[in-house]
Amino acid sequence: MTTERSVEVTPVSQPATTPSQTVGPFFALPGGLPWPDGPELLPADTPDAVILRGRLSDGAGEPVPDGLIEIWQSDERGRFAHPDDPREQATDFRGFGRCATGPEGEFWFRTVKPAALPTPAGETEAPHINVTVLARGLLDRVVTRIYFPDEPVANAADPVLSGVDPARRDTLVATATADGFRFDIRLQGDDETIFFAV
Repeated sequence: MTTERSVEVTPVSQPATTPSQTVGPFFALPGGLPWPDGPELLPADTPDAVILRGRLSDGAGEPVPDGLIEIWQSDERGRFAHPDDPREQATDFRGFGRCATGPEGEFWFRTVKPAALPTPAGETEAPHINVTVLARGLLDRVVTRIYFPDEPVANAADPVLSGVDPARRDTLVATATADGFRFDIRLQGDDETIFFAV
């Protein structure tokens, strides 16, 4: 004779989800993501150097004082300071810069206006600077581009810029200043800068 035994099954609980956290704020702290050259992509006495200035603001238009802006770009001949670019490279151009935002969300870079670039598909991209933004309140970095106001024909043909809603393209175009360009970045709200999924 067999006896049936009832077994009580205890449901297995699911492990708790780790709560998400935002990026920062830790960028302006001493030793926080240092970069030896900071915002200087080339020496100060470079003849064609321009200053790129801007301000990082939140959805309410308030400054973000503890953000971090990184830029990556080609030089004035369309060359990258990277071993994967087999073409002759300028020796003084670094192509990458990093700047923590100041108390009013301000940032700046000393750089050159880049040249147009060929794409693998045989098209031509307008001169532009790639931008990464890290700041409190973000779960991940956001990425955008800076285009130039004196390149209307190249901008109109650019395969990336032409894919942006025409009513919002101006959020990606810098304005000219006496010593270079200005590009303000708004993270949310009215006039939010266009960001790209990369």
